[in-house]
Amino acid sequence: APLKSVFLSFSPLEMSAKKPVPFLRQVISVRKKVHRDPRFDDLSGEYKPEIFMKTYSFLDSIKKQEKEMVQKQLKKCRDKEQKEKLQQLLNRMTQQEQSQKNQQKLRERELVLKRQRRELAKQGKKPFFLKKSEKRKLELAEKFAELKRSGKLESFLSKKRKRNAMKDKRRLPSQKSL
Repeated sequence: APLKSVFLSFSPLEMSAKKPVPFLRQVISVRKKVHRDPRFDDLSGEYKPEIFMKTYSFLDSIKKQEKEMVQKQLKKCRDKEQKEKLQQLLNRMTQQEQSQKNQQKLRERELVLKRQRRELAKQGKKPFFLKKSEKRKLELAEKFAELKRSGKLESFLSKKRKRNAMKDKRRLPSQKSL
C-alpha cells in the first residue's frame, strides 16, 4: 500500500476525457515572444545618415582592404569559374563604393541648400524649396559639367544617342506587320 501512494503522488495531473470540462477552467497564459524590427521601432532611435557614417567610418578601411585582397586573388587565380566569381564580387564592391559616394554627394548638396535657406531666413527673406524636377535638373547640369571637365562628355553623349536610337527602333512597327 505505501508503494502505491508514493507512485500516485508523482503522477501527472490530467483531466479525464470522460468528465465534462469545467466552465471556468484554469488557463496558463504563455507569453509570446515579441519580435522587434529595429528599422521600424521607436526604441531603436532615429536613423540619421551623418551619425551612421561617422560611427561606422572604420568599415570603409576594411572594405578597401577586402577589395585589394580580392584584386590580388583575381590576379593569382587560374580557375575560370573562380576567376569569374571574383570578378563579379569585385564589380559589386566597386558599384557599392560608387553608390556610397553618390549618396554622400547628395547629402552634401542637401546640406548646402539647408544652409542657404537658413541664411535667407536670418536675413528675413522667405525660404524657397526646390521641386524634385528642379533638383534633377541641377543634378544633370552638375553631371554634365563634371563629364566636360574629365573629357568623357562626348563618349557619354554618343552612348546616350545609341541608347535612344535603340529605343526608337523598338517602338517603330516591324516591317513584317506592314
